[in-house]
Amino acid sequence: MRLFNTFATIILLGMALVSCKQETIKGDYFGEEFKVSGEASKTSAPFNEISGRDSLQTQIVGEIKEVCQAKGCWMKVELESNEEVFVRFKDYGFFVPKDAAGKKVVMNGAAFFEEMSVEDQKHYAEDEGASEDELAQITAPKKTLRFEADGVLIASQP
Repeated sequence: MRLFNTFATIILLGMALVSCKQETIKGDYFGEEFKVSGEASKTSAPFNEISGRDSLQTQIVGEIKEVCQAKGCWMKVELESNEEVFVRFKDYGFFVPKDAAGKKVVMNGAAFFEEMSVEDQKHYAEDEGASEDELAQITAPKKTLRFEADGVLIASQP
């Protein structure tokens, strides 16, 4: 009986330690609320699993670098791998605060690659307040890491 109690105690302690290791983020949801997965990626690794025009349902964690200053309808998020992901919101269904730059974000949705046209690049550059000279330098399409979020969790603190 004593061996059983010792074994049960060890198992319970192990489970408690594992559950305490999970990162909890306090903040505000925009779009659909979701449960943050312990497997949410902090790098561009999910994009390595995408081929051609496919997409991958996943969660990604990063730091918001820029937000559309017109409406909050898109954001650029930097990952730990120093790569940038351009994020739009599913069906234009929600926006994020325009002052969210610098905060940690967890995004739930679809990761994919996209070739952004010159026109779209110029449109987003205008939203950022680019000058005429900066706009004139945009002359070729570019392949970008993209994410369509159906929900985001923005941390209360950076």
